[in-house]
Amino acid sequence: MKEAATARKKMNRGLVGGGRWPFAIGRLDSLAMNAPRSKRRRLALTVGDMAGIGPETTRLVLGEERLRAAADVVVFGPASACPKGVTPHEGAWEDCPGGWLQWVATGEPGEYQMGQASAGCGRAALRALEAAHGAALAGWVDALVTGPVSKTALHLAGESVEGQTELFQRWCGVDRILMVALAGPLRVGLVTRHLSLRAALDALSGPLVLEHLELLADFLEGRGHREPRLGLAGLNPHAGEGGRFGNEELEFLNDAAEEARGRGLDVRGPLSPDSVFRDALEGRLDGVLALYHDQAFIPLKLVGGQRAVTALAGLPYLRLSPVHGTAFDIAGRGLASHANLLETLLLAAAWARTGAASPGLTAELGK
Repeated sequence: MKEAATARKKMNRGLVGGGRWPFAIGRLDSLAMNAPRSKRRRLALTVGDMAGIGPETTRLVLGEERLRAAADVVVFGPASACPKGVTPHEGAWEDCPGGWLQWVATGEPGEYQMGQASAGCGRAALRALEAAHGAALAGWVDALVTGPVSKTALHLAGESVEGQTELFQRWCGVDRILMVALAGPLRVGLVTRHLSLRAALDALSGPLVLEHLELLADFLEGRGHREPRLGLAGLNPHAGEGGRFGNEELEFLNDAAEEARGRGLDVRGPLSPDSVFRDALEGRLDGVLALYHDQAFIPLKLVGGQRAVTALAGLPYLRLSPVHGTAFDIAGRGLASHANLLETLLLAAAWARTGAASPGLTAELGK
């Protein structure tokens, strides 16, 4: 198995930046010659949709002493969301002055209503995302944390992608990415993301599942799990039970798991979806590969609530985000919690600082 794993690692070289998936192995310093070299790291934070809870949670989290102690923060977003006492920088991010907190003004949304998606808010969110992406790609920041955006607003602004994940994939010019969600002991990769259940089922294939098993293994190895134990979730009840409850396991999931094992991965399954997450919670698996969005996020949010964090593997920089959305229903009412955003920023600071696992922090996400 070790020989096969070595061959797999050699095969993966050259996919991005001349090495294995750079986010997965945590070698962030090698990606950006201009990255800050002090012990203290610099994080980019985008506000998100102005009609959602992003502006409120951003202002709240900037008052946290734990964040100030962990990293410098550069916020990208409209100047109108800037808290009192902070002067927004109207120029390019490259010319931003020093200090633990900076705010790069990226343009206003125009008129909008709180709690409602609009083209103006979509365009403002896109401008902030693109500016923060540029700073991350140049190595000016060590990690990028994104606030929640409205996919409807992005579409109204002229974008047709699923969401932020696909925007970063396009802007970075990479073919393969993996969303990994973390909550307590759960580390779950997603084969498909924001698709209808019907579209997700149609998109699944053996090669796609195999590709994502490899990406998840690389991600976990970079987070300190040597030879990670992976559980492949089945699609059907009881993983099909030999074809009695569906044929997808027989048609391609079994073969994908077998091929992955032949490449040196420790893959169990396909396992019944109602038990694979229990195995991970009880420490018998280091990671789970889920086949569609809700298969992953129902157990994740049960374990971590609104404190779970998502990460992207496959980009040439570190990108994390909270699991919650724009929460239009409570936007502007003073009801939003910034706990999830704080957890995400602290995890980004820890990973950017060490480039390795942060088991203590990630273990706390589900508490």
